[in-house]
Amino acid sequence: MTSLKNHVLALHPQASKLFDDLRAGSIDAVNRGVTRDTYGKGEQFGHELVEKHARDLGLEIRHDHMRNTYMVWPGLDRQAPALVIGSHLDSVLGGGNFDGAAGVMAGLIAVQAMQQAGLKLNCDVVVMGIRAEESIWFQVSYVGSRGALGTLPASALQQRRIDTGRTLEQHMHEAGAHPESVAKGVAYLSPKNVKAFLELHIEQAPSLALTGYPLAIGTGVPGHFRFPRVKVTGEYGHVGLGRRFRHDAGVAAAEVSVALDALWQQWESTGRLMACTFGEFHTNSARHGTTIVPGEFQFSLDVRAYDDADVAELEHEFMSIVRQIEKKRGVSFDFGVRASAKVAKADLAITQQLRECAARLEFAVCDLPSPASHDSAAFHAAGIPFGFIFIRNPNGSHHPDEAMSIDDFLQGTAVLTEWLATHGDKP
Repeated sequence: MTSLKNHVLALHPQASKLFDDLRAGSIDAVNRGVTRDTYGKGEQFGHELVEKHARDLGLEIRHDHMRNTYMVWPGLDRQAPALVIGSHLDSVLGGGNFDGAAGVMAGLIAVQAMQQAGLKLNCDVVVMGIRAEESIWFQVSYVGSRGALGTLPASALQQRRIDTGRTLEQHMHEAGAHPESVAKGVAYLSPKNVKAFLELHIEQAPSLALTGYPLAIGTGVPGHFRFPRVKVTGEYGHVGLGRRFRHDAGVAAAEVSVALDALWQQWESTGRLMACTFGEFHTNSARHGTTIVPGEFQFSLDVRAYDDADVAELEHEFMSIVRQIEKKRGVSFDFGVRASAKVAKADLAITQQLRECAARLEFAVCDLPSPASHDSAAFHAAGIPFGFIFIRNPNGSHHPDEAMSIDDFLQGTAVLTEWLATHGDKP
């Protein structure tokens, strides 16, 4: 498949232009980086951009009730289950240009390379631009993909976007989607019409940058438990109040964070993978002050690991820590809404095939478990096998300075294209 590899690598100018155009249309002058807000103007721009490029390639354009975008390269057997390639097009506020979007662009470049090579697959190849993966906007995970798979709970429709205060249902209506189908559990995608899902993504931690590999084969997506709004209630007091009289909500929250970090260090020392993140961590701005003991504190918590039993153990440990601190500090914790996701392991056969494809193309790769959540996990939960490719990113993600070279991107895309041509179309 050397010629197919060459077709991919020759599309460097097209790939560069796609990313440049995406950045130019979603640049955020206030927050730096780019902002492609979920079910907002930024995300919509991204979908319109890739749809235009797909039309230029002669692909069929479809949308589901979530307003996800499907760009279809027809196969010889239109009834055969399709191969879906894709990722999300939204971003965090002031984020980077490549997180998510690289997976959609890879699908378009792969199709273009196969077209130029004169290939025709038996089944449809569908490049999917997914909505609403970034949970920061509505505090709900995998909105677009779970909605397409019929697994998004109807309660998610009433979640409010953090900046506008309007519900997901309202934003979906504004984007031309049909939220009433979510309440009915409509599944646009299922194991009956999707053979496999392939996702290419930049790495979120600089693991490849440190080891020197340009790309990796993803082995799985971690499971997690998450509390978007934990409220600690203590008692407001004067700055001079003696320690024995205090019920300091701020110190109580700090103790939780220190205890969880110590637990993380303990797990890491024994080779057990996990991560915990306090994304929000603050007093009540309406009442706090330099001379006031905080009686309220709020934080968000995400804890993740690579085995469902480990996730359960971590949640048990967290609750034990909280109970001890409640008793010690005389405070109470209100956890609010809990969210969770199970561990999603990449399909073993696809993973091995991707390794073999990289070897044939003479690209150096390693295996890498994902530190982050991805739409692949939603497909896995719905019974659809997935494969994953990571691209080197030395600067991390979810900030303006994330980085990805087009050369590395095209290597990953060439592996994806090789898989489509040699494995993806077999019954």
